[in-house]
Amino acid sequence: MTARMDKRFADLKAEGRPALVTYFMGGDPDYETSLGIMKALPEAGSDIIELGMPFSDPMADGPAIQLAGQRALKGGQTLKKTLQLAADFRKFDDATPIVMMGYYNPIYIYGVEKFLDDALAAGIDGLIVVDLPPEMDDELCIPAIRKGINFIRLATPTTDEKRLPAVLKNTSGFVYYVSMNGITGSALPDPSLVSGAVKRIKQHTDLPVCVGFGVKTADHAKVIGGSADGVVVGTAIVNQVATSLTKDGKATADTVQAVATLVRGLSSGTRSARLVAAE
Repeated sequence: MTARMDKRFADLKAEGRPALVTYFMGGDPDYETSLGIMKALPEAGSDIIELGMPFSDPMADGPAIQLAGQRALKGGQTLKKTLQLAADFRKFDDATPIVMMGYYNPIYIYGVEKFLDDALAAGIDGLIVVDLPPEMDDELCIPAIRKGINFIRLATPTTDEKRLPAVLKNTSGFVYYVSMNGITGSALPDPSLVSGAVKRIKQHTDLPVCVGFGVKTADHAKVIGGSADGVVVGTAIVNQVATSLTKDGKATADTVQAVATLVRGLSSGTRSARLVAAE
């Protein structure tokens, strides 16, 4: 549902602050704990949730997110259960946008039309599918847009002026600017480069631009949020989960709380980052 996402960004613009976009892996380390994490995210200050779909061959992810996916798969998480996670969350929260993020293979196996129908029924607002380039828009992107689900595309430092229009063509919801080349969880990007990149993308689109990769603290969130419409945090959250687990990878009483504490801190960062009027 695109309306939920549009409303959230409009409300944040009125507040004059960037969105805090939080990623977690569905089913990590088990279904109930990850539902607890999902419910805790908005309470701790998250504005948009990215729900990770575990996959056995996550080529764009760093070690932390790969391990989270492995824990989830080991715990019996499937794409169907990840959709159920969103549906269960929607019983408590009908306002926070949910974006499912992952790879095309599980969706393809599930069946594109069935997946989109089930995603809509579960209250999913958008998709980020990292291994589907614009050349393959007919596979999932166009059918998703037709059903009213945002298709969010990634832009990178190597997305040049020639490539950018193709990347933005069927993008909706927001643009996810990956502020460094490489895998998730790498070092923090240079804020001045990020600011320039956000301006460059905005010359081609009216969509909000959210920046991710490398944001770990409230200070990072504040700095990146100074120029972006949203700050995406993933690896740092997944690491909080990992470090709270028992030796054999089971949840503890601290797991949900550890994530909530981190997100509260990040939220204080985005809330103190004043959006510089682009006008």
